[in-house]
Amino acid sequence: IIKLITCFSLSFKCFRRNQSLHGPSPVTTFGPKACMLQNPHAVMHIQDPASQRLTWNKPPKSVLVVKKIQDASLLQPFKELCVFLTEQKNMIVYVESKVLADTAIAGDESFGAVIQKFCTFREDLDDISNRVDFIICLGGDGTLLYASSLFQESVPPVMAFHLGSLGFLTPFKFDTYQSQVTQIIEGNTAIILRSRLRVRVVKKGIIMTNGDSEGSLSLVNMALGVLVQQVLNEVVVDRGPSSYLSNVDLFLDGHLITTVQGDGVIVSTPTGSTAYAVAAGASMIHPNVPAIMITPICPHSLSFRPIVVPAGVELKIMLSRDARNTAWVSFDGRKRQEICHGDSITITTSCFPVPSICFRDPVNDWFESLSQCLHWNVRKKQNYLSSEEEEF
Repeated sequence: IIKLITCFSLSFKCFRRNQSLHGPSPVTTFGPKACMLQNPHAVMHIQDPASQRLTWNKPPKSVLVVKKIQDASLLQPFKELCVFLTEQKNMIVYVESKVLADTAIAGDESFGAVIQKFCTFREDLDDISNRVDFIICLGGDGTLLYASSLFQESVPPVMAFHLGSLGFLTPFKFDTYQSQVTQIIEGNTAIILRSRLRVRVVKKGIIMTNGDSEGSLSLVNMALGVLVQQVLNEVVVDRGPSSYLSNVDLFLDGHLITTVQGDGVIVSTPTGSTAYAVAAGASMIHPNVPAIMITPICPHSLSFRPIVVPAGVELKIMLSRDARNTAWVSFDGRKRQEICHGDSITITTSCFPVPSICFRDPVNDWFESLSQCLHWNVRKKQNYLSSEEEEF
């Protein structure tokens, strides 16, 4: 009997999944001081989107201000915000060094006293992950994507002001920034957890990854100087400059599910479903839905439709043996690199989401963005029929 139980246990371990289909449980602490306010009445492990609220373990003291580079229209809002944060709120303000390289900022003598109070950093060189309590973005959706790329582990809460072109991810208007920032500092505001993708690229035996544990850089990475970011919107694999079809194999949990023959494939988060994916014909998914979306780009097939898979699966993309050319991969539109035969791209859901601060709540903000930015279901309304018209 003991031998039988042992054999059964061994066989069960061989086929048992080692992760949940719903993906890893996201962390509920964001940066050094922020965390999610726990709801004691929640019956599910994942709280209802309407009940997700931000609170502070300790009062926030530092803020990272991310500004879109080389945009003259943002100079005045940037200066006003920094003066407000340093002089009225006594906050420690972190700013990227290249932002202060702008002559319109560096040459402003009236702004010089504020600049002296800034803490500066350089992308890819300085680690500020444990220094920043929350983030303020001035720009468009790309500014928020860039802010996400600066943090490979826990991401501080992000407050995004709509000062760009589209603004799907930026719900706040700058007109009333003082009261809105004050409310965030006081805490107890609605947040939405935007899941990210953890991408592991293997290039012919050279591993480019964030490490075996979440977010930690391996010694191999440090020696090679390779940076692979976690992805907020999408991973795109395409044919690059070649005129041939892209030909890549798509695996799910180690099983080959299909070969993509077309211009490429998009693997996106629910947040990314309203970006490149929706332009390629995908459905739009609310960011609180635990899922990964797979969308082909111009597939040479009439039946290849976009699909949604559970957030807990592991996807792998490799160049097919019959591929006539290489492929190219990009992460949120950045860090573009070539994929050759023998290389592989492994994609899983990260347990480090981006806590995006809501203007109202996760549901209303999302539908407001669909209406205002994408004009979802906008058409001229049909006229009603009068009683006389109904007779005819």
